[in-house]
Amino acid sequence: MRGYREQSLRMHPWVCARCGREFARENLHELTVHHKDHDHDHNPPDGSNWENLCLYCHDWEHQKYSHLISGVDANFGVTAQNKPKAATHNPFADLKEKLKKKT
Repeated sequence: MRGYREQSLRMHPWVCARCGREFARENLHELTVHHKDHDHDHNPPDGSNWENLCLYCHDWEHQKYSHLISGVDANFGVTAQNKPKAATHNPFADLKEKLKKKT
């Protein structure tokens, strides 16, 4: 058990730190180790930079980070810095006129 994944699985519970899904030996391959600071070379022996995440939560965590770093779509989820602009289009604006034409 030399790798950081094996170390994390030994020191942390086999539970996703985000969604709480529990894992057993049969599905343990679906539990990943996430580096909290996104630096895969930062592996302190006390495991303080690791958290066990299921595949889905791990993917979501990296997607949030990628968007935050690139600035792409920065107004989504927990990375939102500004409120999105309100919609200005009203699809029902001339509904009364359209209904008159049908009758």
